[in-house]
Amino acid sequence: MTCKTKLDRCVLKDDLTQVLDAIRDAQVLVMASPIYYGEVSSQLKAFIDRTFSYLVPDFPTNPHPSRLAPGKKLVMILAQGDPGEEKYADVFPRYESFFRWYGFEHNHLLRACGVFGPGEAEGRQEIMNRAEELARTIAAR
Repeated sequence: MTCKTKLDRCVLKDDLTQVLDAIRDAQVLVMASPIYYGEVSSQLKAFIDRTFSYLVPDFPTNPHPSRLAPGKKLVMILAQGDPGEEKYADVFPRYESFFRWYGFEHNHLLRACGVFGPGEAEGRQEIMNRAEELARTIAAR
């Protein structure tokens, strides 16, 4: 809880410090992960855990719980081997709720279901079309 009681940022000093600081100034955050056993990768989950430092000490009751400026955009790109879109549909909403707390207001999901190997998503025109449309949407805001 040092990020709440003594500092206004994560207490850990490592390679992620620079990334966490850069997000403060960023307009768009893009996170990408394969789905492993119904969850984002452990590396992305560890990153998300470290974003706890973006919340002010009294975040549960504060009407402005985030240390970040509001209005940021989030893009989450998820790839899963299972072709069923109903499978793992809970992943994005779960993490998006945390990022809404942080002030991310324009949040988007790009999901590729039924992809296993490198380059497979690129070979699926519907996924590439959704990616292009998403890029246009983000650029227009």
